[in-house]
Amino acid sequence: MRVLVTGGAGYIGSVVADRLLRDGHAVTVLDNLSKGAKQAVPSQADFVLANTGDEPALDRIFQSGRFDAVMHFAAFIEAGESMLSPELYFDNNSAKTLTLLRAMLRHQVLRLVFSSTAAVYGDPTRLPIVEDDPLAPTNPYGESKLMVERMLAWFHKAHGLGYASLRYFNAAGATRDRGEMHRPETHLIPLVLQAALGQREAISIYGIDYPTKDGTCIRDYIHIDDLATAHLLALDALAQTQTHREDSQLIFNLGSGSGFSVREIIDVAGRVTGRKIPVVEAPRRPGDSAVLIASSEKIKRVLGWQPRHSDIEAILRSAWEWHSSHLRD
Repeated sequence: MRVLVTGGAGYIGSVVADRLLRDGHAVTVLDNLSKGAKQAVPSQADFVLANTGDEPALDRIFQSGRFDAVMHFAAFIEAGESMLSPELYFDNNSAKTLTLLRAMLRHQVLRLVFSSTAAVYGDPTRLPIVEDDPLAPTNPYGESKLMVERMLAWFHKAHGLGYASLRYFNAAGATRDRGEMHRPETHLIPLVLQAALGQREAISIYGIDYPTKDGTCIRDYIHIDDLATAHLLALDALAQTQTHREDSQLIFNLGSGSGFSVREIIDVAGRVTGRKIPVVEAPRRPGDSAVLIASSEKIKRVLGWQPRHSDIEAILRSAWEWHSSHLRD
């Protein structure tokens, strides 16, 4: 298929674009490079420097590309920042996605794989979290993604849009060529590895009084390669089922089903790197949930997805190998 990948210069988008190409699809990456890096875009992909909110640019891209599907990764992703500047998140994540959806309708592109988030659940009512649990985000980032999910449901009903909404828990790890690097960096694993490399003085633990086994937040980590596999399975499912409207509305959690606290991640990183990682304790951040752990049984049952990288030490080792070879300077 011919696939437009928005945000394809970012961490997850670039890995998925690479997998699409290796599976024989034609890929065009759209990215404004506000967060992504041009060098992360696979060399075989066409690249367009543009914004998902730029309607004339989208029309030009769709007119020239004749795409079969869109994979939509372009978004702001920092929950803490969203608590301070919610307007940025509703504009960039929600309103600009609406502009993209309108362009897709105008050009009759009716398949979308959407990068959603576990943040749509907020504080879970049970663990592990399943897809039909209550949706009650505790930060504007999660709310901005939930707004898109609601738009997709209505576009599906009114216009026959086939979509897969993939609710990630914590993407982690690296492939040989691509790893996790954000600007600025706020994600735990790359921050810990930067501390191991001496690129920052210490790693901050935000909150040590959560109702967890060691007082720090617990999260579910999924390897980026397993995440990419789920995207390709979702794309194939949409291509096969779009003639049956009831089967072209797919919502899946993506996680490992295991939870690790902030302190546990730091301890594992110390073993993997063989280095002492300095720690600073800090107050809780607004909008952070205590525990987020996924049930991914639905996507395993429906699409046959089977993660291959479930060991947290192996996930951290892949990230360390990439960081220590690419970011040492």
